[in-house]
Amino acid sequence: MPNCVGIKFDNGPKIHYMEIPSEVPVLGSFYIVRSQRGVELGLVRTEAKSNCESSGQVIRLALGEDIERQRSLVAKADDLKWLVRARVREQGLSVKIVSLEFTFDEKLLTVNYSSERHVSLQNIARLMKKHTAARIEFLNIGPRDQARILGTLGACGDGSCSSRWLQDFKPVGIRMARDQQLPLNPDKITGPCGRLKCCLQYEHSQYKDLLKGMPKKGGRACHKGTGTCGRIITLNPLKGTVEMRKDEGGIAQYAVEEVERVQDAGKRKNIV
Repeated sequence: MPNCVGIKFDNGPKIHYMEIPSEVPVLGSFYIVRSQRGVELGLVRTEAKSNCESSGQVIRLALGEDIERQRSLVAKADDLKWLVRARVREQGLSVKIVSLEFTFDEKLLTVNYSSERHVSLQNIARLMKKHTAARIEFLNIGPRDQARILGTLGACGDGSCSSRWLQDFKPVGIRMARDQQLPLNPDKITGPCGRLKCCLQYEHSQYKDLLKGMPKKGGRACHKGTGTCGRIITLNPLKGTVEMRKDEGGIAQYAVEEVERVQDAGKRKNIV
């Protein structure tokens, strides 16, 4: 496998590894590369690595005029974006135009859009042909990719993970929120994209390990020392405690090792 470096483009934090020539590219510099989409301008984000799978080749160091050309292409794509949005509204299409991206050689124009159902964009393509000779590719993207391209703020007050550093979108399920004892309030567990927060997956495996030795929430249990029984209403995996609503009334907190699960008020089960 060839030696390569990680290249980042303007449409998000994703790192693409590109084969390098004999001269090692300078970290933090812009280079002209040939990617799967065509000729592009990208920023070197990693040191050279050996034996890695590449998705393109580094061609040369970008010059000042290359960077100016890239800026003009971004401006041209932005102007076209507003034109396309206006025409989409005129035609009554249920489509959200997210962004337009030219490759550096201006041979390909990617139109990132969002639509919940299949729509024909042939009329839009014919309109755009009056303004560019580039081949036009329409790409229907999901909510997380929209956040990656547009950039959003996360609940932490910093930029969202998808727009700052996240390399891949992994499945996120409501079970992750339950295992972490989070309130199942959509405002608390969904991100700006309207989907479950990507960060729910980060600590999920640790919570699963902590929950292995704990009684089930909603199940019955008894305190070993006092014999007090009740129903488990809250699990505190990080503290290693549970909260029990006692049969005689009131709520008590106990360490996990001090309680045992029971099937009913009078029949003990295996000790946790």
